[in-house]
Amino acid sequence: MRAAALMRKRELWLYRDKRIVGPIPGVYVGDVFLFRMELCVVGLHMQIQAGIDYLPKSRCSNGEPIATSVIVSGGYEDDMELNDGDVIIYTGHGGQEKNSSRQICDQKLVGGNLALERSMHYGIEVRVIRGMKYEGSASGSGKVYVYDGLYRIVDCWFDVGKSGFGVYKYKLMRIEGQAKLGSAVLKEARDIKKSGLDFKPMYCLSVDISNNRESVPVRLFNDIDDNQEPLFYEYLRNTTFPQFVFHQSGKATGCQCVEACTDGCFCSMKNGGEFPYNLQGLLVRGKPLIFECGPFCSCPPNCRNRVAQKGLKFRLEVFRSTQTGWGVRSLDLIQAGAFICEYTGVVLTREQAQILTMNGDSLIYPNRFSDRWAEWGDLSQIYTDYERPSYPSVPPLDFSLDVSTMRNVACYMSHSTSPNVFVQYVLYDHNNLMFPHVMLYATENIPPMRELSVDYGLADEWTGKLSICM
Repeated sequence: MRAAALMRKRELWLYRDKRIVGPIPGVYVGDVFLFRMELCVVGLHMQIQAGIDYLPKSRCSNGEPIATSVIVSGGYEDDMELNDGDVIIYTGHGGQEKNSSRQICDQKLVGGNLALERSMHYGIEVRVIRGMKYEGSASGSGKVYVYDGLYRIVDCWFDVGKSGFGVYKYKLMRIEGQAKLGSAVLKEARDIKKSGLDFKPMYCLSVDISNNRESVPVRLFNDIDDNQEPLFYEYLRNTTFPQFVFHQSGKATGCQCVEACTDGCFCSMKNGGEFPYNLQGLLVRGKPLIFECGPFCSCPPNCRNRVAQKGLKFRLEVFRSTQTGWGVRSLDLIQAGAFICEYTGVVLTREQAQILTMNGDSLIYPNRFSDRWAEWGDLSQIYTDYERPSYPSVPPLDFSLDVSTMRNVACYMSHSTSPNVFVQYVLYDHNNLMFPHVMLYATENIPPMRELSVDYGLADEWTGKLSICM
């Protein structure tokens, strides 16, 4: 709430004055929002509490109110959904007992109720957002809000509700040609996690290509062709560094914290005087290099500065795609700033890489990943006097990752110039600045079943090729 209030004060709420009817630029069907206030900030639904958002008659050219969006979250006892959500019987607002869904008096055809009726009359579509209980929610209600696309209001009538009072009801029908319902995708992902191999078993090539090396299984799915390539590689949970990386790391140092790391401890100071993660384990601000607590630290395994080293915690799936060959998606909801996984491989020096490239082996070049970490936590748009932190210079990365025989799930992530995953370099098991771990974090809330993508950067000077695995 405080963050949203500050953004509103700084006039950073989108379309607050314009109030768009129809789709919102940059918001896609299936996008998930962890807090209802986020809907206001992006202009999807501007009402903090009311379920119907609308343009008042004073802002409409015809002098009549027009509805822009509704939230369906079970707040009214007379709401119904038909045809797997493509048809909604939506109850108007008003007449409810405080903090309850029970009606205690008749509704009136005013405000949002009138706006819905007028939108039906003029054939104007409305945005539908569903609030639903879901694992991974960050709110106290346990709900997330998913954008389900545009609907038309095809009928409106006054009826006696379950509590015996008059309510306005509206029949909403989803407009054809849109992406699959986001709420349906969330339910499908939940079913896959519950059923495992039983969900479309003929297309599930493996319930866990990591062979229990990861703490959660990594599923392999192909319903397009008979390609089984990911099964032919040894799964590599952690990057393999040459021994000299550990021998040339300098004097082993770590914090002396006993229960948990606190502000001002040795590892906090290594990170510029602040911990990179909040108490929920989400990355607060990107840095050229993050120093997590390691084997030379006295703090316990549950220390807030031990996140990426713990490995994969989301249920990821490698799947066959007609657009990208092989791709990666999650069966879980991933919050913005959450650690996803490491990009693993066998570390090669420049000289070793030059020899291997003659044989056409697959190499990934960490120095070519885009520096999108610099955008994470940048508050310059909110605070006009914000000064970006300065960090000590980090030596240029001069190694590659060989994924020709051993790799992990990250190797199948697709390239994108507008990715939902970014690279952050992390050290924890040694102190050699030239050989960090390549860790991947979410740039936004990533809904289940949405493909993960990362910006692999420009063509590399060693080979002239884009560093990407297919």
